[in-house]
Amino acid sequence: MEKTRTLSRRRFTAGAVAAMALGGSAALSAGLTTHNDEENPGGDAMATLTPYLLFDGDCRQAMEFYQTCFGGELKVMKVKETAAKDFMPPSQYEKTINARLVSGKIEISASDWLRPDRERVPGNTVCLYLNGTTEEELRLLFGRLAEGGNVTDPLKEMFFGLYGALNDRFGVRWMFQSNDRS
Repeated sequence: MEKTRTLSRRRFTAGAVAAMALGGSAALSAGLTTHNDEENPGGDAMATLTPYLLFDGDCRQAMEFYQTCFGGELKVMKVKETAAKDFMPPSQYEKTINARLVSGKIEISASDWLRPDRERVPGNTVCLYLNGTTEEELRLLFGRLAEGGNVTDPLKEMFFGLYGALNDRFGVRWMFQSNDRS
């Protein structure tokens, strides 16, 4: 498997944008806490797990369709409406940086593909997004899931919090984010 690489400015910016897109998401509980505090360094903080979908410029339309299916509240934000526009080319400004549909216990987060340094192909357009836990627990979970896998974005402090991404040993894509400053 590929080892962790040094981030170029382009990769850093793309990672920052991807993580910022995820920053405000609250999600369904994943039940990741345990009864043993040594195994659960976050204590009572519980990580949340949300499916995150990546679209090819039609994120808004897809999420509006899902809203007709599931109902609920949909919030959509374009790149040009965020600080990320300072890091992105003008050709990206109309793309969706963050969409979130919440309907009862159903939650879906999404964005348009904003990684010009990587090709969007079937299989890398869905990932699991872990959020809402302490920095300590996030680092622990990241380390466990990285074993035998491929770290694509090492955990790193960004302007919106701690962010990282990896493909686990089974090829499942994971994104991690925490605003916890502990």
